[in-house]
Amino acid sequence: MTTTARTADRTALGLAALLAGTGTLHLVDPHRFDPAVPTWLPGSRLGWELVSGVAELGCAALLALPRTRRLGGWATAALFVAVFPGNLDMARRARSPRGRAITLARLPLQLPLVVGAWRVARHASAR
Repeated sequence: MTTTARTADRTALGLAALLAGTGTLHLVDPHRFDPAVPTWLPGSRLGWELVSGVAELGCAALLALPRTRRLGGWATAALFVAVFPGNLDMARRARSPRGRAITLARLPLQLPLVVGAWRVARHASAR
């Protein structure tokens, strides 16, 4: 296994742990994520929060298993890109300067998550 493949495997497991945690939190305490659901999405906030949790857990499972890691990388990169507009909307709707600062500070952190997932997809070792 090459160094790049080993790094991709470690990144995949880190992303899987992150997504398993947030996915579980989405299902256990979905209303915690109310501010992150854009008001322009159709349907209920609860529905979007639950779908998001299931998607995160699905991506975590795909990333955790070596046989599905490549697909998991692509799915995770797509998920991180898909939630970005919601994070922008949350920053726009923040009610306090502190809240706005926190949500704005989070936005650039999504780039390394997308890049990491993309690298996993490109370099996951084929097994």
